[in-house]
Amino acid sequence: MTETITRVYDTHKIAIDVVNNLKNNGFTEDQISLVAHAGDYTAYDRDTTKGEGAGEAAGVGAGVGGVLGAGAGLLTGLGVMAIPGVGPVVAAGWLVATAVGAVAGAVAGGAAGGIVGAMTDAGVPEEDAHVYAEGIRRGGSLVTVRAPESRAAEATRIMDGFGPVDAAVRRAEYRREGWERFDETAPLHTSPTPVPPPPPMPPRV
Repeated sequence: MTETITRVYDTHKIAIDVVNNLKNNGFTEDQISLVAHAGDYTAYDRDTTKGEGAGEAAGVGAGVGGVLGAGAGLLTGLGVMAIPGVGPVVAAGWLVATAVGAVAGAVAGGAAGGIVGAMTDAGVPEEDAHVYAEGIRRGGSLVTVRAPESRAAEATRIMDGFGPVDAAVRRAEYRREGWERFDETAPLHTSPTPVPPPPPMPPRV
């Protein structure tokens, strides 16, 4: 028997710390999923599966991957893809494959099933899944672990030790703005943590 523990964090850095802490405590990469908003999604306004948009998407994804620690081996297969209603995300793991119907790390133009459906299929209450999806859409990072029943309490303790979003509190905050539920067809939300552009190349001598 396994249990699924899902948490959303407001910053990429916290999510990285959570993933690394889980790995350091013996949880394996095939048990962990990460979905983090990629920040600046302007390159994704066009079709990301071909042409110029794909090149821009790959460039943005590479930059975000570096920020998230892909080069340091955070999670195998960490890459960029698009999720309807969320925009570009940097993601890896079993939840990603469920959400997009594609291999984690591939550049995809759309998703099959959606992030909310993937979370509810994994056992997240639907009401919380909508809050978590909206949290990613607004710049947050989602970490999900499938833990053996004997280690579920340990995974929960680790994840809760990093100050995750309280779904009930965040839901109330969103509803004060008029939000009801995650909407895949709504305009993309500007992330509060855009990816900085690369520094200019030095002039040739």
